[in-house]
Amino acid sequence: MAQYEELEASIDIDATPAQVWSLVTDVPRMASWSPQVVRTTVRGGTVKKGARFVNLNRQGLLFWPTTAKVVRFEPHRDFAFRVAENRTIWSFELSDDGRGGTRVVQRRELPHGVSKVSTALTRVALGGIEPFTRRLERGMHETLAKVKTEAESVSA
Repeated sequence: MAQYEELEASIDIDATPAQVWSLVTDVPRMASWSPQVVRTTVRGGTVKKGARFVNLNRQGLLFWPTTAKVVRFEPHRDFAFRVAENRTIWSFELSDDGRGGTRVVQRRELPHGVSKVSTALTRVALGGIEPFTRRLERGMHETLAKVKTEAESVSA
């Protein structure tokens, strides 16, 4: 039986941590980078620790909403949010590369595992844990590549 695993992807971006931070914390724009996110709405409009938002996600013809809460918000360093429905934490860790650029690490963290409901729905509606996990992993690399392109075009 397939089990969930923590995921990690990283990229080096030729832009400052402040420039990259402004992108990864602009969660309504995530839909332009992530292959799964269709739309994100921040309740109250301001992204900060404790802020809540709603995502509309998509895989093929299937759409589903998720709700999230920002659990870590350390400017220019660490941004993370917990998805209520499955208990996962998605994070972006930024570090200065010493040359004026930024190393970005995106993670799917599983400090409390994945909810039974989410596990069942992944098996039934999203093609199974292993295929869904591989799609998420590819999506993380795609997301980071698009953030890189945007950050470097702005900083040029």
